[in-house]
Amino acid sequence: MNSTKLVALAVLGAVILIALSTALYTVRETDQVLVRRFGEPLRVVTEPGLHFKIPLLDNATYFDRRLLDFDGDEQEIPTIDQKQMIVNAFARYKITNPLRFFQSVGSEAGMNARLPNIINSALRQVLGDVQLARVLTAERAVLMKQITGIASENADQFGIEIVDVRMKRVDLPPENSQAVFNRMRTQREQEAKLFRAEGQKESDRIKAQADKERRVIVADANKQSEILQGEGEAQAQAIYNDAYGQDPDFFDFWRSMQAMQKGLSSDTTTYVGPPDSDFFRYFSNETGQDPLDKD
Repeated sequence: MNSTKLVALAVLGAVILIALSTALYTVRETDQVLVRRFGEPLRVVTEPGLHFKIPLLDNATYFDRRLLDFDGDEQEIPTIDQKQMIVNAFARYKITNPLRFFQSVGSEAGMNARLPNIINSALRQVLGDVQLARVLTAERAVLMKQITGIASENADQFGIEIVDVRMKRVDLPPENSQAVFNRMRTQREQEAKLFRAEGQKESDRIKAQADKERRVIVADANKQSEILQGEGEAQAQAIYNDAYGQDPDFFDFWRSMQAMQKGLSSDTTTYVGPPDSDFFRYFSNETGQDPLDKD
């Protein structure tokens, strides 16, 4: 009898322990818990700590309160200017309504199965109304805010909020890439030709201006040179005249020496003429006196 009571008490204690262990559940700071009774929603618990539920009747389903990541696949999206581009986008979202989330998709895996349609629909709605050039500029940040707003509005029915949508990569199909490259090369070649033409025009203008200035400078220099040469010749003539007036004999001698220096400058020069010509009149006597001078 005693042994039977002990076994009964042990079984009862085990049942009580199992009931207590299934009646208590812990909510962490990163969790939010949906409590259901017989499958029907009972309450949502977000306060961290130890909580109680009725064993065997209540079930606790955990959902993450943190930001969750979704990485989408590549999608080919046409723009308003009929350009095809390949977009690879990702999103961050958080569960804001655990009950609606559980009733609509059940789990994160179910949500990840729905997100591609939501994200791609928002991408096509926004990018399909803009030109490709806008997507490739800094204006893309504005477009991503629009995409995020549309995606979050469409995802509200699933109990989540999409806080950010980003494009990891934007490419063009190979045939479009080559066409864009060829067009860019043509544009750069046209710009280069324009720059060269403008440079040649400016070069011709500078050369013409420099040539004009050169001619003016040379003309002024020639004019100044002729003026100085005339003034020099006048001064030289005045000096010659003054020297001749002071000593005519010395002046004749000096001019005769200059004539001989210029006329007989080379060692191979040969003079043909009488020795008593006027050319050698100062060499007729030892004194160097002009023989025509009778004084």
